[in-house]
Amino acid sequence: MTENYKNPTPTVDIIIEIDGRVVLIERKNKPLGWAIPGGFVDEGESVENAAWREAMEETGLEVELTDLLYVYSDPQRDPRQHTMSAVFIATATGAPDARDDAADARLFELDALPEDIAFDHARILAHYREYRRSGKRPAPAAELQRYRDKSAAK
Repeated sequence: MTENYKNPTPTVDIIIEIDGRVVLIERKNKPLGWAIPGGFVDEGESVENAAWREAMEETGLEVELTDLLYVYSDPQRDPRQHTMSAVFIATATGAPDARDDAADARLFELDALPEDIAFDHARILAHYREYRRSGKRPAPAAELQRYRDKSAAK
C-alpha cells in the first residue's frame, strides 16, 4: 500500500535586471499586488527552463540567467498553496511588456519599490538588495532559525 504524500509545488521567480533597475509585474489574479516575474515549473521541465519561459511569458523579455539567489520554501510564502521557489537573477535588454497573467510590467529602482508587493517578494528583494551591496546571499542557518522562531510563536 502506498501513501499519498503532499509535497511543496516547485516554482521559480526571476529578478530581471535592466540598466540597474528590476522588473516587477502587477498581478491580474489573486493574490493581487506587484511581484517578481515567475510561476510554476511544468512536469518534465528544468527550473532553469521554467525561469526563462516564465520571464518571456510574463514580460516578453528574453533573459540571460546569471545566478541563483536562494531557494525560498516557507509554507506560508504563497496563500494559495505550499510552494518552493528557486529565485534566479537574470539580465535583459529592452522594455518589459505585460503579458499572460500580468496586468502591468515596469522597471523599478531598488530604493523605490511599490508598497503592495505580493507573496514574500519584498523579503526576496531585500535579500537581493543585500546581495548586490555585499555579495552575500541569504544564510541557510539564519533562514532555518527564522522558520523555527515563527513555528515556536504559533
